[in-house]
Amino acid sequence: MEYMMSSKYPKDPDAYNRLFYIFGKRFMGKGLVTDPDHEHWYKQRRIMDPAFSNTYLREMVGVFNERAECLMERLAEKADGKQQVGLHSIINCVTMDVITKVAFGMELGLTEGNKSNFPNAVALALEGMIKYIQNPFMQYMPQHRAYVRSVEECAVLLRNTGRECIEQRKRAKLNGEELPKDILTKILECADEQNGLDDEVMLDNFVTFFVAGQETTANQLSFTMMELTRQPEITQRLRAEIDEVIGFKRDLSYDDITNLTYMTQVLKESLRLYPPAPGTSRYIKDDAVIEGIKIPGGVPLMFDHYVMCRMEKFFPDPYKFDPERFSPSAPKPYYCYFPFALGPRSCLGQVFSQLEARVVLSKLLQRFEFSLVPGQSYEVMDTGTLRPRDGVVCTLTVRPEAS
Repeated sequence: MEYMMSSKYPKDPDAYNRLFYIFGKRFMGKGLVTDPDHEHWYKQRRIMDPAFSNTYLREMVGVFNERAECLMERLAEKADGKQQVGLHSIINCVTMDVITKVAFGMELGLTEGNKSNFPNAVALALEGMIKYIQNPFMQYMPQHRAYVRSVEECAVLLRNTGRECIEQRKRAKLNGEELPKDILTKILECADEQNGLDDEVMLDNFVTFFVAGQETTANQLSFTMMELTRQPEITQRLRAEIDEVIGFKRDLSYDDITNLTYMTQVLKESLRLYPPAPGTSRYIKDDAVIEGIKIPGGVPLMFDHYVMCRMEKFFPDPYKFDPERFSPSAPKPYYCYFPFALGPRSCLGQVFSQLEARVVLSKLLQRFEFSLVPGQSYEVMDTGTLRPRDGVVCTLTVRPEAS
C-alpha cells in the first residue's frame, strides 16, 4: 500500500479536479479533500490540524452531548412502539447541527425540528456530484436542465452561506473580538499564513467541512443501527458495556466514551461492511509493476475499500457482521481496511467523527429498543456517499431500565 502511504503519489488530479466545479458552479474547489497539489494541500492541512487536537476534541464532547440529548427528547415523544421513525434523516439533523455549531458557530436547530434547506442541499449536491463525474455533458442535455439547475442552486446556497459566515468572522477579528478556536477561525488563519488565501479557497474549505463533516457520520450511525436490528446478541453485549461504563448518565465525558472498547469494535466493523466513503484514488506519474501487472505511468490507481473489505482473502466470512475482527487481540487488517484512507491524505476529522458517533450511539442504546419496520431492505445506495437505501425506518420503545 505504498501508493497511499507515500506523499509521492498525489490524489488523481483528473478525478478530483472534476469536483472543483459541479455543472459549472464552483463546489469543493481546492479544499482539503479535493486539492491534488500536495504542497498546497500540506500548507492547508498543517494549519488546520490544531482544530482537531486532542484538547479541542475534549471540549467538543459537550456539544455532542447537548445535540444528542435533543435527539433523545424528540425520539422519546415517538417511542410508543407504533410511530415510524426514519433514523437516517433524524440522525442527519444531529450531525449537521454539530458540524455547523462546532465548525462555524452556526445554530440551525434541526434536531429540535427547525426547518432548513441545508440537509436537502447537501444531499442533492452530493448526488449531483456523482452524476456530474459520470456524465459531465448532462448539463447540456435539455431533459436534465431542471435537475442541473436545482443542483447548481444547492452549490450556490452552500457557498453563499459560507461567504456570509466568513465575512462575519472577519469583521469580528477586525473589531478585536475574541474568536472561537473552531474550523472557521483556522480557515482564516490559513488565509493569513498563505499571504491572503483568496476568498474562494476559504469557501472551498467551508463547503468541504460542511459536507464531509456530517454526511459520513450520519451514514455510519444509520448503517450501524440498521445492522444492530438483526444482531440481537451483539446489541445485548453492546448495551451491557454501555450500562457498565456509563450507566444512565446523561452527560458523557471524554473518558467515558473512549473506554467503550466493544463499541469501537462495532463501529469499525460497520465501517468495514458499509463505508460511507467507498474508496479513493492515487496518481502514478511513472510506469510501475504491482503484483506482476505492469501499470503505465500517467494513470490513476483506484483503491476500493468497499470491495476489499468484502473479500475472503482479507476477511474470512466477509459478509458476517463480526466486531471480534477488531478486538484488541485480533490481527490488525493492515492496508486492506481504510475507511478514512491512509497516509498523509487520511481524513483529518476521523477522530472527531468517531467520538461523535460513540456519543450518539451510546445514548440511543442507553435509552431505547429499536425494531426495523417490516418490508425494508438492507441495501446500500450510492449518492456520493453510501447510505442505507430505505432510511432505517424503525419503531421505538423506551428501555424499562431507562424509564
